[in-house]
Amino acid sequence: MANQVSATDEQNQSVDKDAPLKEDIRLLGRLLGDVLREQEGEEVFAVVETIRQTAVRFRREADAGAAKELDGMLKILTREQTITVVRAFSYFSHLANIAEDQHHIRRRRAHLLAGSAPQRGSISFALDKLKESGVELDTVTSFFKEALISPVLTAHPTEVQRKSILDAEHDIARLLAQRDLPLTPKESSANLHMLRARIATLWQTRMLRYSKLTVADEIDNALSYYRITFLRELPALYDDIETEIAEHYGPAPAIDASYVQMGSWIGGDRDGNPNVNAGTMQHALERQATTILDFYLDETHALGAELSVSTLMIGCSDQLQALSDASTDTSDHRKDEPYRRALIGMYARLAATARALGATNILRKEVGHAEPYPCPADFSADLQVLIDSLDANHGSVLARPRLTTLKRAADIFGFHLASLDMRQSSDIHERVLAELFAKSGVQADYSALDEDAKVKLLLSELAQPRLLYSPYIDYSDETTSELTILRTAHDIRQRYGKRAIRNYIISHTETVSDLLEVFVLQQETGLLRKGADGEYISDLMVIPLFETIPDLQRAAGIMETLMAVPMVQKLIAKQGMIQEVMLGYSDSNKDGGFMTSNWELYKAELALVEIFAKAGVKLRLFHGRGGTVGRGGGPSYEAILAQPKGTVNGQLRLTEQGEIIASKFSNAEIGRRNLELLVCSTLEASLMPQPADACHGPRLAGFEKAMAEISELAYKAYRNLVYETPGFTDYFFAATPIAEIAELNLGSRPASRKSTRRIEDLRAIPWGFSWGQCRLLLPGWYGFGSAIAAWIAAGNKEERTAQLRDMFQHWPFFATLLSNMDMVLAKTDLAIASRYAELVTDKELRERIFKRITEEYHQTLGCLEAITGTTDRLAGNPLLARSITNRFPYLDPLNHLQVELIKRRRALGNEEDRLDPRVNRGIHLSINGVAAGLRNTG
Repeated sequence: MANQVSATDEQNQSVDKDAPLKEDIRLLGRLLGDVLREQEGEEVFAVVETIRQTAVRFRREADAGAAKELDGMLKILTREQTITVVRAFSYFSHLANIAEDQHHIRRRRAHLLAGSAPQRGSISFALDKLKESGVELDTVTSFFKEALISPVLTAHPTEVQRKSILDAEHDIARLLAQRDLPLTPKESSANLHMLRARIATLWQTRMLRYSKLTVADEIDNALSYYRITFLRELPALYDDIETEIAEHYGPAPAIDASYVQMGSWIGGDRDGNPNVNAGTMQHALERQATTILDFYLDETHALGAELSVSTLMIGCSDQLQALSDASTDTSDHRKDEPYRRALIGMYARLAATARALGATNILRKEVGHAEPYPCPADFSADLQVLIDSLDANHGSVLARPRLTTLKRAADIFGFHLASLDMRQSSDIHERVLAELFAKSGVQADYSALDEDAKVKLLLSELAQPRLLYSPYIDYSDETTSELTILRTAHDIRQRYGKRAIRNYIISHTETVSDLLEVFVLQQETGLLRKGADGEYISDLMVIPLFETIPDLQRAAGIMETLMAVPMVQKLIAKQGMIQEVMLGYSDSNKDGGFMTSNWELYKAELALVEIFAKAGVKLRLFHGRGGTVGRGGGPSYEAILAQPKGTVNGQLRLTEQGEIIASKFSNAEIGRRNLELLVCSTLEASLMPQPADACHGPRLAGFEKAMAEISELAYKAYRNLVYETPGFTDYFFAATPIAEIAELNLGSRPASRKSTRRIEDLRAIPWGFSWGQCRLLLPGWYGFGSAIAAWIAAGNKEERTAQLRDMFQHWPFFATLLSNMDMVLAKTDLAIASRYAELVTDKELRERIFKRITEEYHQTLGCLEAITGTTDRLAGNPLLARSITNRFPYLDPLNHLQVELIKRRRALGNEEDRLDPRVNRGIHLSINGVAAGLRNTG
């Protein structure tokens, strides 16, 4: 009885905890309804509400009558009505996201106010664990001094929101947060009025761009998140970490290192994107420099207003006085205010720096002429002069938060803001070098050589003092463009600093020659050269990207051979004995399915750890993860902790893509929490000793043997469906919006690498994204059920089932795998997917393929439930389970409408009708709305 009461109390508490969230969702939904009535009329509002109610019946009751009803309603909607209904449900998805984010913040604050134990993923939690495990202060501080943790923002073809929308949503979040404060009746009324006004603004603002997106659009979109989150929250996180270390371990010296640094691919990733070139790289750095220098200028101006300290009241250091005396400010009114005079001079230098780096619109005119800062370190040194003077003259309290935060920002972001990675496919490098070799008379047909001959020729070329390129010979456009891009990278490093561009990633790395080719191209463009000591210096780290299943299997062997090359050994030594390797989650999944992709990634990581340890080189893994579980997505904290031992070691880079960027970083507090999770998981994964009951030795070997067998079975099941089933490609192109995604130009990058309908040539983003849109999310689970059932059947059923349960309970890799799949299955909806299947006009094909998918889905559910012991989806993640319950009745209508719009678009005959902007706009809006509702589909 006591247990029953306790459970009831806990349930009531859980309900109470979620009450504010439900109230916020109801409030925002009601206000959106009010706006809809005001703007579109009662009749349109009634249509939206009827569609919602019917869709709910279709979902919850699998009501065949509701399906017919819904189909009839959608077919008679005019195009204008359809757009209105799509907009209504799309905006509700966005508003529900805002409410959920606010509830996360609310619950976190409630924990802090209540003095609860530190939450998992917090700095305090991580340091508690480390201290209890006997990890010393020196070990912790050494970690931060040597670590590099880098989230890398990448573009996404469906997630380039306009700044106007982001600003309005930011205001709505702020107004919603205000409602948690005690408000007078008048304040409450004003708040409600402003919420309604901002929702009305949303309704009257175009949500998306409808002209073809450019790389410049994608650059500007990414930069908006710096202004919202990174510029302030990242330096503040550094301060929190130092404070927490002092609280846990006692006084400790300041950590003078930038261990979290931002990265970007936007403007530098050429793989499959002909719109990225030398100009986009220059534009990216100009915009990045303008963004960070605008921030420095604003903060320096604000400091000038704040630091009114007078030498008539208190002294200052000689260094500060010298900085003040060198200022462009000569006003008699500020003779006794050295901090202000110094800051006015620093502002003038920053303004000159901004102009030198491409800024054209500095809002506040500086006082007098000044020389630009040669480098960010000089600006940081001036800020340190101010800090030291305040510390020495009873002014330490004045340095926080703005001055110390600005100093942190200068060290983290420099004048470049984020390191821009370069990426290109290995086959392009081969073609460029083949032309250079042929036209220089060195080798007539480089591409025809076998691998050993290529390696021998490349190493011979690297030993030569002369260049292959001649300014007096004409080359193809491709070769000219590639060489120009590399020369531009050299110029950018000279202008913006060495951290502006420092990585060169090679897609489709399959051989050692793929890596050596880039060293030769660097040599051709001044990025690789001999120093005064006669040894080579390489400006860019050459990084392989292993993507497909065969590539992952070859990864360790390729790196072992590469690191045995004497020249490469010396270059790695100059890199600090660190070498990065990038692993691709997306293409390996598209190639071999969810289970096999994860297993081959796991094996590749272990093999790389062993090879690097033998070579005495520190391994930095760069995880090319997307938003979906099928592309490596899922909670970053759990994913990093589940990495095999020895694969983190304070070195971690990972991609952040698409709507994941928006969901993680469009709110400053949520963004701060996600950055903290990233740091904490890296800290724990690097320093936590293995627990006594950790899975290792013969037990782990048994788990790995079972996983290898299951992976092989899952691979066969997945490949059989996707690559060997007649008609599957036709089914995929008909039953998902892949054609619409490709044709509507929803990004700067083409959906396919080649002009074919082959799945092999399709990029992984639209592949995974399309399955998310039709609510099957097939890349995140297909093949698991068949594999588990076959593996169990091949042995003793009870013993093998018990082993799988043991693996789930004690092997983090397997537990995380199943947890992510559980999330995907919770978001999968066969009833909705069946509506998309109706888009396949060939009835026999539709029924044959959809039946196979349905059978695999049910088998996967059954196997998952047998292993985990629960029939409830997301039993271990009740927060996400409640989120899905709250939002999906409002998301489902978007899917139904998307199907109807796709039917209309495909039914239209001539080209002019197919490009009807109203239909295309509706599809585009529905794609955005569904992505916003699912939150990790890209």
